[in-house]
Amino acid sequence: MSQYFEIHPDTPQARLIKQAAQIVRQGGLIALPTDSSYALACQLDDKAAVERLRRLREIDDRHHLTLMCSDLSELGNFARVDNRQYRWIKGATPGPYVFILEATKEVPRRLSHPARKTIGVRVPEHAVALALLGELGQPLISATLQMPGDEAPMNDPSEIRARLEKRLDLVIDGGPAPAQPTTVIDLTSGEPELIRVGRGDIERFGLNAAAA
Repeated sequence: MSQYFEIHPDTPQARLIKQAAQIVRQGGLIALPTDSSYALACQLDDKAAVERLRRLREIDDRHHLTLMCSDLSELGNFARVDNRQYRWIKGATPGPYVFILEATKEVPRRLSHPARKTIGVRVPEHAVALALLGELGQPLISATLQMPGDEAPMNDPSEIRARLEKRLDLVIDGGPAPAQPTTVIDLTSGEPELIRVGRGDIERFGLNAAAA
């Protein structure tokens, strides 16, 4: 049975954030609020926790996982970014976007796309997620909390607890989140390519929904 922390969405309690970080460090798989929907997350270098995440979502290694970062200073460690790509990302960060980029060697091979060697990266605009990332001092590996067969991602922490408490180590209740996933944009070709329409505005990239 998972633990359940009620954490204030704007002023997260430091004590609970420290406890949440300890659960992650011990191999925990958690659900946490973001600026889109809730997300599943675990420690970057924890192979067993990542495998649990994939099993829960029923996704294979060709489904991009996302490095959730606290700010853009971490980006260069995990993704190769040229000046133009950086300008695209900086203009939309923090926010509800995932950017697909070429992974560096700092990213464990099991986390990047097996053929393309790419990884998703994002900086969320949510105080709870950012507080946890700051306490951990490294990115989380994450995925939208959308269960197989569901038409939309989960955004209600009480529902997450009811459905998944036996499969998670922690549910962070930061209040309701938008019932929309992130917008996913592939920047590997040099021009933004829309992969998934979500909460983020796509017109800033010169894109429209018909491109997806």
